Amino acid sequence: MSFLPRVINLALLAVLVLISLPGLAAPRLELPNVIDTAIENDPWLRQSALTQDALLEESIAEGALPDPRVSIGAANLPTDTFDTGQEAMTQATIGLTQRFPRGNSLQLSRDKKVKMAEVQPFRRENRRAQVAETVTLLWLDVWRSQQSIRLIEDNRGLFEQLVDVAEVGYTSATMGSRQQDVIRASLELTRLEDRLTAMKLQLASSQETLGEWVGANRAQLPVSEELPPALLKALPADRIETTADALIHHPLVRVTDQLIDAQAVDVDLARQAYKPEWSVSAQYGYRDRAPNGQNRADLFSVGIGFDLPIFTGNRQDRKLNAAAARLEAAKTERFLQIRSLQAKARAATARIVLLDDRIALYQQTLLPQMEEQASAALTAYNNDDGDFAEAVRARIAELNANIELIQMMAERARNLASFRYLTADASDISSVPVTRYQD
Repeated sequence: MSFLPRVINLALLAVLVLISLPGLAAPRLELPNVIDTAIENDPWLRQSALTQDALLEESIAEGALPDPRVSIGAANLPTDTFDTGQEAMTQATIGLTQRFPRGNSLQLSRDKKVKMAEVQPFRRENRRAQVAETVTLLWLDVWRSQQSIRLIEDNRGLFEQLVDVAEVGYTSATMGSRQQDVIRASLELTRLEDRLTAMKLQLASSQETLGEWVGANRAQLPVSEELPPALLKALPADRIETTADALIHHPLVRVTDQLIDAQAVDVDLARQAYKPEWSVSAQYGYRDRAPNGQNRADLFSVGIGFDLPIFTGNRQDRKLNAAAARLEAAKTERFLQIRSLQAKARAATARIVLLDDRIALYQQTLLPQMEEQASAALTAYNNDDGDFAEAVRARIAELNANIELIQMMAERARNLASFRYLTADASDISSVPVTRYQD
């Protein structure tokens, strides 16, 4: 007899589970997945890998000897008859010339292309760090708008209650409500609706911008309600002092280091211009028979040629000075780069420290006090012992403070994301192997 109730209970339980499954399985836009997707689908990384492949292929070509030059001709033709057998000097010639570039310029040209290719792994690492920072900032914009919308929607009921309280007090004789209280409550509710619309506009704009990296459809998914633990971590106490040393391994600095190495090769190449360029030539000359039928010996010539770089004042010297100046400019660029990164990292650190203090003040002191003040003001008004405008202002101030807390938490996370990019470490990146990205 108890079988039927048991079946009914099981059926009801199954229905409840099925109803709750969509809510439990609702997809969320988690930040780690967003970063991975953006990096994986970034076409710039494949472009960089292809550029590296091209430079390595060019390095092999730069190290090869120039193609030999072949010459074919007729020498010493008599102009009166153009008879190839008339004169003993007349011959058909074929020659081969091979040029040998100056000094060690071939190997140096190859080395320069390799150095330029070795820049690309560090550029890709910097790009990954930049994409992670950019996508994190966009995700935080979505999170901030979403949390602000949720907070406003949660507080809309309180403002609706204020309207009801004002209307009840105005229509009853027991409370001293005035018509302006009803109008004030309705006005604040309208302003709240307008603020909610503005927040939704910001959310839509942020989602569309994020869609560039993760796809328009995925960008419409709600983000997680809590900030990722990685963006809530506290800064190590000794990080400020060690930032300058850490920045030496930043991908941007490593890129500049590789470019400095390439500029140094340019200086060595400029020095090769002081050395002669050599060439070896060989020529074979065929001679026709003499008019009397006598055979004539064919001729063979061989020679070595070279230039004399003795007037170096306006060419070699100038080019060497220019290459040396570019090398020093690249070294100066590295110094300025490290100084800029260090200043930005210190600024981000200072903002994080101050935001931590403000967030703690809001969470531990200010918000509890404002909530207590808002409740007391509304209670006093309900007891006909307070001003309605004061009760409304207290609720608005409490809502603004909660939204400000959301803004500060997002700003703190943004600065931490920037700090993580500024202190990115590329010391373990190998610059030689090429990572090929498939279509």
